[in-house]
Amino acid sequence: MNFPMVLSLNDAWKLRPVDSFRQGLYPRDDDTWLTQDLPAHWQQHPLLERYAGCMVYRRRFTLPDEQRTGNASSPARYFLRLNGVFYWAQPYFNGVDLGRHEGYFEPYERDVTAWIAPENEVLIEVECPDECHKTGKRLITGVFSHWDCMDPLANPGGIWLPVEVIATGSVRLRDVLLQTEAAGETLAELRFRAILDAAAAQDVTLRWTFAPFNFAGAVQTVEQHRALAPGEHEISGVLTLRDPQLWWPHDMGAPCLYTVTLDVVSGGNVSDARTFRFGIRTFELHDWIPYLNGTRFFIKGNNYPPTDVRIATTTSERCREDLRLARECNMNLLRVHGHVAHPAFYDAADEAGILLWQDFPLHWLYRREVLPEARRQARAMVRLLGNHPSVALWCMHNEPVYVVDTRDERLVTKLRTYASMFIYSWNRDVLDSALKRVVQREDGRRPVIRSSNEYAIPGIRDGTSTHFYYGWYTIYGRLEEWEPLIRRFPKLARFVTEFGAQSFPNVESCVRFMDADIARIDWQRLVERHQFQPDIMAHWYDWRAARSLDELVHMSQAYQIRLNRHYVDRLRLRKYRLTGGIVPFMFHDPNPAITWSILDHWRVPKQSYHALRLAFSPQYVFSVPARETMMPGESLDLPIYVVNDAHRDMPVTVAARLTGSDQRTLAAVERSFQLPSDCMAMEIERLRLTPSLPGVYRLELTLRLEKGDELINTYDIVVTGSAR
Repeated sequence: MNFPMVLSLNDAWKLRPVDSFRQGLYPRDDDTWLTQDLPAHWQQHPLLERYAGCMVYRRRFTLPDEQRTGNASSPARYFLRLNGVFYWAQPYFNGVDLGRHEGYFEPYERDVTAWIAPENEVLIEVECPDECHKTGKRLITGVFSHWDCMDPLANPGGIWLPVEVIATGSVRLRDVLLQTEAAGETLAELRFRAILDAAAAQDVTLRWTFAPFNFAGAVQTVEQHRALAPGEHEISGVLTLRDPQLWWPHDMGAPCLYTVTLDVVSGGNVSDARTFRFGIRTFELHDWIPYLNGTRFFIKGNNYPPTDVRIATTTSERCREDLRLARECNMNLLRVHGHVAHPAFYDAADEAGILLWQDFPLHWLYRREVLPEARRQARAMVRLLGNHPSVALWCMHNEPVYVVDTRDERLVTKLRTYASMFIYSWNRDVLDSALKRVVQREDGRRPVIRSSNEYAIPGIRDGTSTHFYYGWYTIYGRLEEWEPLIRRFPKLARFVTEFGAQSFPNVESCVRFMDADIARIDWQRLVERHQFQPDIMAHWYDWRAARSLDELVHMSQAYQIRLNRHYVDRLRLRKYRLTGGIVPFMFHDPNPAITWSILDHWRVPKQSYHALRLAFSPQYVFSVPARETMMPGESLDLPIYVVNDAHRDMPVTVAARLTGSDQRTLAAVERSFQLPSDCMAMEIERLRLTPSLPGVYRLELTLRLEKGDELINTYDIVVTGSAR
């Protein structure tokens, strides 16, 4: 008999909220229990929409005869596996306590061979309280427990991934991790680690099969022989693969994937097996410039929050759609922001050729006693996700600084935030440093970032990626103050992983969670439940003057577009001149909201999505005016830059036209030339504007490609007042 065999325990479970747990002893009267199909969050039940705390789940099942068989050479073993539970789980199998587990994303598995029977009962005590102490959190749930982009009343508690009973032979394959050690044109060296659990001493064969998944090629098989003593073993070594097909991001090549199967053969039968997809690739950061398979490239991406506030509802189809939208927006990386995502998302990213910056689920500040558990879960994250070629690097903490409510802009709050950012933070300096060491030992191939938003401080620390909210939070300042900062401290622009401004979704989406009549909108509800920051928005423009919802939507999205392009243009100008990547905030809304997203909760693109797609174009023409307003009689130089991110030369034609407020052409130029492969931004022309009259002057830039594709970028210069 060949194993493994998997019995899914999805669908209908009994559940009941309790004040405290009773060590697995609960009444069996079904009238006192609710019913819910799993996987799910308990708040998806109509009677539990605002519940947080303790929940008991119960499920009876029959084990089919064909799964209760084995033979003398390979006796059957049985394992109960909880693939994902928010947050603490205490399972009981036929009344036997299987121990308490912590961690929402790590599968929890226990051997239940001694207690298996034809009729069985699984009871699971689950606890997921709300985080009350926001600057000393305990749950390693990242953005799910404390975030300004998610409904604060949404508690993630529940069994969010399948529960399974797995039958194997006498050797259980617990984990397997495969990494690219080296890859050439004819051979690839792959380093592996496999964790085996043997019920008795025996000889086994590890049979590796590499089958092309999305390309044509030969199936390759490698066999290794090992003698096992009873107990758990970690086996490691190097495999050699012939004629390797490399995995590339979609904008550099094809994301070639192998279907890898590791069979553990004992006594002539497969005792256990693991099948997963794998891509052969290397990823490195050299002074924050990325290299994929030894080739330098430029990162353009976005921050990816949970697919949905109810992550259990995530489907493969929805993940593939998100990644299609990312590709069409010319992105090659998504930052999995402050959480570990649904397993379907990583499979979809592998197939789509989108790289992932993977955050460990730490977000803002935690209490000190979290360190031992965080170490354990960091190792678990690497073992869970390490086989995915899309996962390019690890980051151990998002913004380990003092934050309770980002709407709080009091001076005392700003000072506490500054102190934690620039002077000392136990979370960054102790917790995150320890976690970085753990992950470096566990995964020796990927870059490991201690934490995001670490500003480089000369003589103190080199810094990591940076976040900038000039033009939004007053703790930063006006948008125009950002560029002088990065000119003075250029390391701050090496790799930017957050910037942005809030905007309203399109009207058709707004009316799904607010009144269509702007005079009747419940603004307080939008603040409390839908993440709106009205006072901060009012710093930059008078949104309250909008006479209709449509006007408010246009006003907010126009500002978001202006702000995003301000950052993107200046960072693209610095491509490879220290800057290695641009990752705005953020991709979509996990619930109906007014946030920094470019796609709303229903994945309807805002105008800012289309504007970012333009700004991320592989071949891009742009300008960086020294200012956007001026007086008549003053002069302003308008440099014209062009850049190519594609890894091939591109013949292009660039035309520039400067017009006055009366649409009359003041200056025009056109040039055709060969744009070098993956080049830095080049200045090709410079126009000078010296207006004599007030009005709105426009610089229109057009880039035409060989096949007729055309890109148009426009910049308005507002001339006010009268001549001096």
